[in-house]
Amino acid sequence: MTTCKTCCSSTPVPHFSKAGTPKGDSFIQQILALAARPDVISFGGGLPSPEGFPLAEVKAAADYVIDTDGKRALQYSSLKGDPALRAIIAERETARGCPTTADDVQIVSGSQQALDLMARLFIDPGSKILVESPTYLGALQAFMLCGPECVEIPTDAFGMNPDLMGEECRGARFAYVMPTFQNPTGLTISVERRKKLAEKAREYDFWLVEDNPYGELYYGDEPPASMRAFCPERTITLGTMSKVLAPGFRLGYIIAPKSVLDAAAEMKQAMDLHTATYTQLVTARVLSQGLFEEHLPKVRDIYRSQAKVMLDALDEYMPKHPEITWTRPEGGMFIWLTFPKGVDASEVMKKTLASDVPVGFVPGEAFYANNPKDHVNTCRFSFVTVPAEKIVAGVKSVAEALKTFL
Repeated sequence: MTTCKTCCSSTPVPHFSKAGTPKGDSFIQQILALAARPDVISFGGGLPSPEGFPLAEVKAAADYVIDTDGKRALQYSSLKGDPALRAIIAERETARGCPTTADDVQIVSGSQQALDLMARLFIDPGSKILVESPTYLGALQAFMLCGPECVEIPTDAFGMNPDLMGEECRGARFAYVMPTFQNPTGLTISVERRKKLAEKAREYDFWLVEDNPYGELYYGDEPPASMRAFCPERTITLGTMSKVLAPGFRLGYIIAPKSVLDAAAEMKQAMDLHTATYTQLVTARVLSQGLFEEHLPKVRDIYRSQAKVMLDALDEYMPKHPEITWTRPEGGMFIWLTFPKGVDASEVMKKTLASDVPVGFVPGEAFYANNPKDHVNTCRFSFVTVPAEKIVAGVKSVAEALKTFL
C-alpha cells in the first residue's frame, strides 16, 4: 500500500480570514503565563485576589439553586438574561444615582463579550473610534479585529482630559472610556470632567462606551456616578461580576438605550444563544443575600491594604529621579509607572527576571493604540494577588534593576 506524498506529506495552510489570521503571542496570554510561574513575583496579571472570593456564599447559593430550581438551572435560558439578576443589577445602578430598570440590562458572557459586541455593532473597517491614551489592552484587541481607525483621547495626571478634545472627534462611532479606577493607570476622572465629556459627546455626535469593571473597588469614598448620570441618551455602560464575585463565572452586563440593547441581543443570539443559566441563577442568589453590603467591604479592605504596601514600597525604594513617577489610585487594582525617557520598561523587566528576585509586570506599550514604541518607558503594576512581603521584595528588585539604566 502506498501513500500520496504530494498530498499527505504536510499539513495544509488554513485560509484564515483577515480578522482570524494569527497575530502572534497575546500580551494577555503572556501575562497569565507569567502569573502562573511559581518562581516569579508577578505584578502583571489583572486578576482579582482569590482571598476575596466568597466561597461559602457561592457554595450555599449553588446548593440552593440546584435544590430549588435545578431543572431550570441546567436548561436553556432567555437571550436577555435571568430576570432576577437583571433586576438586582438595575436596583444597584439606581441606588448609585442612575435610574435603571431590568429592561435596560442585557446579560453577557463576561465583559469581554460586551467589548466584542461593541466592536461588531459599531465598527466597519476604517471607522473612527476614540480611545484613552493609554487604555485597556483587552478592549484594543477586541476592537482591532474590526479594523478601526483609532484616535487617542489626550490624558494627563488626572486621567482623560476632555478639554483637549476637538474636531478630530467628529465622525467617531464611539469613545471607549474607563473613567473609574482605569486600567492601566488606576486614575478616576472628576465629576467636572465627566460633565465636559458628556458635552463633547453631544457636540461631536459620538456615543460613550463606558467600561466599569472596578467601580465597586473603592478604598474610601464612593467614586463619582456613572457617565449615564451625565449623558444617559448616548452612554452604553459595560459591567462585570468578575471583580466583585468570581471571574470564573464569566458574567457581565450591558446597560444601554433600547435601540442598542435590541441590536446587541440580535448579535449575541448568533454568537452563543444566551449566557449560562446556572451561573446566572447562582449569581442572582449570592447578590440577593447581601454580597454588596457584607462581602464587598472585606474585598475593599484587602485591596486598600495591598495598594498601601506597594505605594509605601515605591516611596521607599524607587530611585529619587524627577522623571520616575507613579499614580496613586483611590480604588481598583493598578498603579501606572513612568520611567525616564530612554529607559525601556521591557528591558528593566528582563533584568529583574534574571535576578535573584524575579519580577514580572506589563510594559506600558501594550496599552497604546497608536505609536506604542513612543511609550516604552511606562509600565503597569498590579498588587492584588501578591502577599505584602513579596510586594516589598518585588518593588526593591525592580528598583535595583532600574538603577542600572539611569
